[in-house]
Amino acid sequence: IERVRFTSPHPKDFPLSLLEAVVSHPNICKQIHLPVQSGSDSILGLMNRTYTNKEYRALVDHIRTLRSDIVLSTDIICGFCGESEADFAETYRLVEETRFHSAFIFKYSERKHTIAARKFSDDVSEEIKTERVTQLFDLQRNISYERNREYLKTTVPVLVEGDAKRSTEQGMGKSDGNITVIWDKRAISARPGDMVSLAIYDASSTTLYAEYPL
Repeated sequence: IERVRFTSPHPKDFPLSLLEAVVSHPNICKQIHLPVQSGSDSILGLMNRTYTNKEYRALVDHIRTLRSDIVLSTDIICGFCGESEADFAETYRLVEETRFHSAFIFKYSERKHTIAARKFSDDVSEEIKTERVTQLFDLQRNISYERNREYLKTTVPVLVEGDAKRSTEQGMGKSDGNITVIWDKRAISARPGDMVSLAIYDASSTTLYAEYPL
């Protein structure tokens, strides 16, 4: 098997031995999805996440010490019960300083029969939730753009998946870091399942654009 992807450990259940396996085995993708949910210790406590902002940052630092080019993504919830402006500021600061390659950002939505629904009031307004999601989304989009531009003039291995969503004249695949890669099928012939090395000539916040290496 050329490519194995391990993505979503709980930050408290990520032993050193597992991290070392991800880093050392060439067929394990150098990408980790590490959900943080919030940068506020008080909100993390209410969520029963069992780690702190400092502990999460230390884990990220350790991962990047072992492999500086590893691609990190995360999940974030905005507007959890009781989230104050100060709590949100801690989350914003964590995203700003950690510089994830990508993030899935959601508004908190109460779900029946959950512990949060039983114990806490959904007291953050929809307007504030939307505002906070927008702020974080704008921040992360800029960071993702800068991160993806780092691939310009490099050659990356791409696993071909099929046609691009927007055009059947374009091919689409995933990099080792799970970033979408697009190319002109008229210039590059590849079938789903093929592994091809492609040169990156342009990038957006979500996509790398590729051609055959010169």
